[in-house]
Amino acid sequence: MSTDPRQDWREWHEAREAAVSAPYGPLSLTGHHWLSDHPEGRIPAVPGEWRADGDEVVLTASDGDGLAVDGKPFTGTVRLAADQGPTEESRVAAGERRFVVLRRGGEWAVRDFDPGAEPRRTFRGIEATPYDERWVVPGVFRPYGEIRGVRVENADGRERDLGLAGELVFEVDGGERTLRVAVEEGGSLWAVFADATSGGDSHRFRFLKPPAPAADGTVTVDFNRALLPPCAFADHFLCPFPPPGNTLDVAVPAGERRLARD
Repeated sequence: MSTDPRQDWREWHEAREAAVSAPYGPLSLTGHHWLSDHPEGRIPAVPGEWRADGDEVVLTASDGDGLAVDGKPFTGTVRLAADQGPTEESRVAAGERRFVVLRRGGEWAVRDFDPGAEPRRTFRGIEATPYDERWVVPGVFRPYGEIRGVRVENADGRERDLGLAGELVFEVDGGERTLRVAVEEGGSLWAVFADATSGGDSHRFRFLKPPAPAADGTVTVDFNRALLPPCAFADHFLCPFPPPGNTLDVAVPAGERRLARD
């Protein structure tokens, strides 16, 4: 990391665009399929028969399905746990396509990633505001003491629980502001927020991921690294919308704003 925050930001932005446009990045997601929506086991356009069975998914494949499991052509039946690693390391494939098994809220689903997806082929970059030191502000994390579950709408139209661990307090535009945040593995914070630019100059909401707070709760809040959510790149992601209290009444013209246009 350089000593120039502008250069650090440029490198971060370039790395983000590279990750988004990678063969199995978010632009390659072509489908998210809840197994409960397909009780007969057949998912349109996805080869094989997929059924939830307790803590596993049972996949049955025939010769005509063209599936591979663990890198080898597969026919028969196999029991699958949720994939934990990178998409390209998922156990089930069909040519370059990768099928990721996941579980959310007790429900099983299969995600279909295809490097040849049109959004990936037509990607032109991410529009982002150049680094501005005014949008790096000191903050304080105030934990709740216990996780508070809040029901919020998700991008697929369903409501789900969002576990919030505390509040991030900071000052912008001459006033104190607060965002309700989750704590991720490793201690970093995660907020889903909207502001006065949302739906206009920026996507309808964005993510913010400050680092883990210090022992006294202090943390740097850098809006230059506000992120587009995965559902900005593919409609099949389940991004949660901002919880109550996380729509700022000021404009935040910083960070990623939207997909670049032709």
